[in-house]
Amino acid sequence: MLDTVEKGSGKRRGNRTYRDTLVISERVNWRLEDLVGKNKTMNFNLRFMPESLARVEKLPFLTSEEKKVLNQIRGHAYLRLFGLVEEFILPFVIDHVRPCLDTDDYRVRAFLQFAAEEAKHIQLFKIFGEDFRKGFKSECGVIGPPSAIAEKVLSHHPLAVALLILHIEWMTQRHYLDSIKDDKDLDPQFKSLLKHHWLEEAQHAKLDGLMVEAIADGMTEEEIRKAIDDYLAIGGFLDEGMKAQTELDLEAFEQATGRELNEAEKTVFLQVQHQANRWTYIGTGMTHPKFLEMLSYLSPAERERVEGISEVFC
Repeated sequence: MLDTVEKGSGKRRGNRTYRDTLVISERVNWRLEDLVGKNKTMNFNLRFMPESLARVEKLPFLTSEEKKVLNQIRGHAYLRLFGLVEEFILPFVIDHVRPCLDTDDYRVRAFLQFAAEEAKHIQLFKIFGEDFRKGFKSECGVIGPPSAIAEKVLSHHPLAVALLILHIEWMTQRHYLDSIKDDKDLDPQFKSLLKHHWLEEAQHAKLDGLMVEAIADGMTEEEIRKAIDDYLAIGGFLDEGMKAQTELDLEAFEQATGRELNEAEKTVFLQVQHQANRWTYIGTGMTHPKFLEMLSYLSPAERERVEGISEVFC
């Protein structure tokens, strides 16, 4: 069990153990075969994403049917982008645990379980992409390739990457609990995928927090500041990706609906949907209370800096 430790002026609770997390992870673990295949299909008459993330109602020049189509396009991108980010999370977690293979058995097992679940999620979202194409009957582009994005992200300081992963895990929790769980109008199959993804990511968030603490152990305030500079640089890189994804979503929308927006409509579409993507993938993680709590532990000054920057993504 980790003792309570001090860093900056924040205090971290040390009563979480790798053993406890492993036990819970094994309890909530699910199989791909239980979620996809056979008669488990999506209903394309329903929305996939909650409006708080999709923000399609902010486009008054679209009809109700067109808003539903755009909502589904955003849902497709949502799960495919999760699959993309997990392709850099997986090697990072494996590299983190490799030096510990001959030490804490529960720590090793917990992180290997983490890695195995991320590999399973990548496979799940690839299967989802195939099922979506069959039902939607129109192509939807996604930024990439994943290997190039992973290489760029992993080129940054390990603490920056660990913070980004923690950001993503808490982002996932916020999306499901705040916007998805109680929305009864979403397609049940799509919602099931989000629920089961959330169940396992809830345990990953705990391990990510321990990973951040381990990497930051012994770092100076200046080293932490530089690492958070790197975290923010990755955020800028991802924001450019969100801009590109918005353009791909516009292409997919026009192809699926057969409607070409005029220049004024395109401008509004790109502005509204880029900001929606910013909030979905950057703002909701960067402003999550648990993520901010970790920043306080690392450096109260850096938390204040990140909070100020986060306003752009809300």
